[in-house]
Parts: sequence; C-alpha cells; structure tokens
Amino acid sequence: MNLVDFLTSKLDDLKAEQIEVIDVRGNSSITDHMIVCTGTSARHVAALAQKLIEEAKQAGVESFGDEGQATADWVAVDFGQAIVHILQRESREIYQLEHLWQGMQNHSSNA
Repeated sequence: MNLVDFLTSKLDDLKAEQIEVIDVRGNSSITDHMIVCTGTSARHVAALAQKLIEEAKQAGVESFGDEGQATADWVAVDFGQAIVHILQRESREIYQLEHLWQGMQNHSSNA
C-alpha cells in the first residue's frame, strides 16, 4: 500500500469526512500530494491529526511535523510525499484548498 492510500484509509477509519486527494506534482516543490479532509469539531480535528500521526508511526511512517494543533481549526501534518490538511467544515469552506490546487493544475496544463 502506498503512502497516500495508507493515509486516506486511516483517515476514513478515523471518521474523517470528505477526504480528497490532490496530485500537486509539478505544482509544488514541497510535496507530491495534498490530502484534504474535514473534522466535525476542533476536538475531532485534533484527534484525527494525533491518531493519524500515531497510526503512521506504528506502521513505520514518520511525520515531519504538524501545525495547528493548538486551535485545531486547521491542522496540517507533513508526511513528506503527502501533506494532510484536516479542517473544520467552516475553515474548509473559507479556504477552499481543493479549488486553489485544482486551479493551479488547470493553469499549468494550459500553459
């Protein structure tokens, strides 16, 4: 199982909602994939991030850091080849990461 499949499977097991994978190869120098998902509350977002880090570590997958645990409105966890963005519903609607990255993909393919 590849990293993206592992992470999305774990997020699904942990009851993350609206899991979406965005291939950003060629558009990002920091990662190959962005995984965006929704948590139902600050507590759920924080728990998703923490459990994902723990489950990955148990499987031998190291994370390189995380940001946002204090407020848990939006937590990003860096796994190198994939960065996981766990957002509360309101934040996901405001920032619309999927549209941002998909717009970049469309722009680069039209160039």
